[in-house]
Amino acid sequence: MKAIVNIQLKQGVLDPQGKAVHHALGALGFDDVENVRIGKQIIIELKQDDKAKANDEVKKMCEALLANTVIEDYTIEIIS
Repeated sequence: MKAIVNIQLKQGVLDPQGKAVHHALGALGFDDVENVRIGKQIIIELKQDDKAKANDEVKKMCEALLANTVIEDYTIEIIS
């Protein structure tokens, strides 16, 4: 089973990397871009066969290590 975790900064948290990419895209002529937010994706392969248990396990991983829940939000997608 595979878990895909997407982590992004919460709304209202400054994203200097996103601002830099937004500025660079504008400099390259992509003037229709209103905003850029940078995140990260983590793909975890699990031995678990139960989707609900896998989701619970990955949520614990996110809360303990993978995401800084003070400033970041995350989503989990479990793929069989």
